[in-house]
Amino acid sequence: MNKFVLNETSYHGAGAIKAIPDEIKNRGFKKVFVATDPDLIKFGIASKVTDLLDEANIPYAVFSDIKANPTIENVKAGVEAFKACEADCIVAIGGGSAMDTAKAVGIIITNPEFADVRSLEGVAPTKNPCAPIIAVATTAGTAAEVTINYVITDVEKKRKFVCVDVHDIPVVAIVDPDMMNTMPAALTAATGMDALTHAIEGYITKGAWELSDMFHIKAIEVIAKSLRGAVKNEADGREGMALGQYIAGMGFSNVGLGVDHSMAHTLSAYYDMPHGKACATLLPTVMAYNAEYTGEKYRDIARAMGVKGTDDMTQEEYRKAAVDAVKQLSEDVGIVSSLKGVVKEEDVHALAVDAFNDACRPGNPRETSVEEIEALYRSLM
Repeated sequence: MNKFVLNETSYHGAGAIKAIPDEIKNRGFKKVFVATDPDLIKFGIASKVTDLLDEANIPYAVFSDIKANPTIENVKAGVEAFKACEADCIVAIGGGSAMDTAKAVGIIITNPEFADVRSLEGVAPTKNPCAPIIAVATTAGTAAEVTINYVITDVEKKRKFVCVDVHDIPVVAIVDPDMMNTMPAALTAATGMDALTHAIEGYITKGAWELSDMFHIKAIEVIAKSLRGAVKNEADGREGMALGQYIAGMGFSNVGLGVDHSMAHTLSAYYDMPHGKACATLLPTVMAYNAEYTGEKYRDIARAMGVKGTDDMTQEEYRKAAVDAVKQLSEDVGIVSSLKGVVKEEDVHALAVDAFNDACRPGNPRETSVEEIEALYRSLM
């Protein structure tokens, strides 16, 4: 039996944020807890939403104590702030960091027995849906607005942990490319390659099946066509990436990922490396590592990436073509596949152990080991 969990409602396209006040009022919410990060306040992005709340006379409180890789401490502070403001719903404005924080806060609010944030790791047996979340995406990459996953950093133990919970999915997703058009090129590239990683890993993960395959192949196609333009801040590229990353999220949230994400999580935990950049740096190498365990799926990936003549290629040729197409896209948007100067040799074993223990690793199509993950890290150093 396969199970699929998606938002109750999602809005797409320029101006989609205008639906937020009506969603709040129609659902009977009285006060909003706005979760966002300091930069989105500083640069006036969050105000695009709070201005709508002001115009609709909807009371709200803003919480912005959120880091790029949100921590246990951020979540605890958010829980206390939510209680203090007596809100009954959350509007999360941002990328994965704001939404992951909002999910953890929302879960703890309605499941107080999980107040110890570490207890949420893995598939926690929560009983109640989280405080209702309206998720407003400002990056085209994480798809946190449509997933049942969130990731929290344990600073004390220098690790990230993945939480998977059907109770945390936002009730409403707002995917408005106008909320993304101020992203700098480097961030657009990193988050876009994160979305591509979601689509590719989701397509080849052990849990993949026909329904998820449909989403992932379409996501690869849309992202491959759109990312270069999005990095140049072209309207069509922005709109394409907003859609492509959401489609990828619809799929991978329900079937899992693989060792690329496991390794990326540890890089972020140890070196505060942006998650999207970590995923992108690893992707071609991990794809090559997994190739012989993917049947004919790399032919589909190569075709979706825009490679011509795949039907006439041998298995070896289309697998290489898929990897090369991903590598070329990554290079075209300014991401180099190297960890030189990032990873320290003395950390490699610990990184590999943490990656092996990460919740994403079991979904990888190829069985792996700590030693093989060490070799993957070293191959990029």
